[in-house]
Amino acid sequence: MTDLVIPPPPSADALAALKAAAGRDWSEDPDLIGPRLVDWRGRYTGTTPLLLLPRDVTTLQAIVRAAAAHRVALVPQGGNTGLVGGGIPPADGSAVLVSCTRMNRIRQVDGAGQLLVAEAGVILADVHAAAADQGMAFPLSLGAKGSATVGGLASTNAGGVQVLRHGTMRALVAGLEAVLPDGSVLNQLQGLAKDNTGLDIKQLLIGAEGTLGFITAVALKLVPAPRHRAVAWAGVDRPQRALALLSRLRQLTGGQVESFELIPADGVDLVATHLGLASPLAGRHAWACLVELAGPQPLDDVLAQGLADADDAVIAQSETQAAALWRRREELPLAERMDGPAVHHDIAVPVSAMADFAEMASAAIEAAFPGSRVLAFGHLGDGNLHFNVRAPAGDAAGAWIADHRTAITARVHEMVAAAGGSISAEHGIGVMKRDDLARLGDPARLAAMRAVKQALDPLGIMNPGKIY
Repeated sequence: MTDLVIPPPPSADALAALKAAAGRDWSEDPDLIGPRLVDWRGRYTGTTPLLLLPRDVTTLQAIVRAAAAHRVALVPQGGNTGLVGGGIPPADGSAVLVSCTRMNRIRQVDGAGQLLVAEAGVILADVHAAAADQGMAFPLSLGAKGSATVGGLASTNAGGVQVLRHGTMRALVAGLEAVLPDGSVLNQLQGLAKDNTGLDIKQLLIGAEGTLGFITAVALKLVPAPRHRAVAWAGVDRPQRALALLSRLRQLTGGQVESFELIPADGVDLVATHLGLASPLAGRHAWACLVELAGPQPLDDVLAQGLADADDAVIAQSETQAAALWRRREELPLAERMDGPAVHHDIAVPVSAMADFAEMASAAIEAAFPGSRVLAFGHLGDGNLHFNVRAPAGDAAGAWIADHRTAITARVHEMVAAAGGSISAEHGIGVMKRDDLARLGDPARLAAMRAVKQALDPLGIMNPGKIY
């Protein structure tokens, strides 16, 4: 999917028009722009001649219309917590970076309708706080909740640790407002539970990674804040036993399993070594499970019953202990990064196949690339596995990764495709997975995606070079 229009680099007249459209909300300050040009993992670095920082929809409309008139490429960016390069401008400076972080108002909290309307720049932690103030909860959480923004979460169809019960961002968006590539405003913020008037255009924008327009506000679905939750850490010898524990808990609770995370012993060791967070269990176990239940009644007893077949388990006795258990999972990506470089994969397979896939694929990669060390962890309840391949121990890790990255990723993605899975479970496509999507994706689906892109963005100004 490489034959779409790519706009030329912006001219001086085009940059002047964009500055005029933005009013005072633009910057050429390298100290302000610099941190926005590198992704979280440090893999992608871009360049831009201008940063635009609109504060409202009207200003963003003017920016997009100016960009369309001068055929200037625009790259939307939220909290810059993405992991596939989707929010980083091209290295050649051919695109202008647009950040919606100043559009950060919570417009409405509707307790009766269980909705919260937040602008694109609102960070996830603030959504959680605003919902809690009304006795409600927004059931999506991830490690970057202190910096990830609502617009970015919707644009990438973010997942996180509660997907098995509540779904991805796509399932949690009741309405959406966006500026389309021609400068028009799509307003679907009503959040109607029933609206059968044709195509649901907002769903095209969710997961489109800014290639079809700017998401400016989102109506989010809330749920009643659970009165009780129970969190436990358990150890097992094989991932298949973890899957059996999950099935047992689902039967016992009738749908109150909020999260079920699977972590190998190597991951537990990394967090202990680099962050001082030792395993809460006395012995070392091949696999750890982090489990959370939530509901209107106390759940510690049913959690203990459900985990009775684990080799060992500990149930948090306070919110402080629960937070400490969760920190071991949330800080795992940081601990891994501190340990050294890796080839990262965010994949999904059917839930029933995840345990077997984790073992099979790990063995296959470590056999094909001698000395490599696979770290496979993730959300067992929704089939999402973070399958990361670390270099052999030694001083030349960076060079080894550079030499083997392409071959490793091709092999992993081919195994995923053979298992009927997805090469991107929750991180998106961005730049990192663009070529493998073209190679392994369903041809009919890719053709339909390209047709939608061409119809909505015929000038190709919206985040060019990403996905397509």
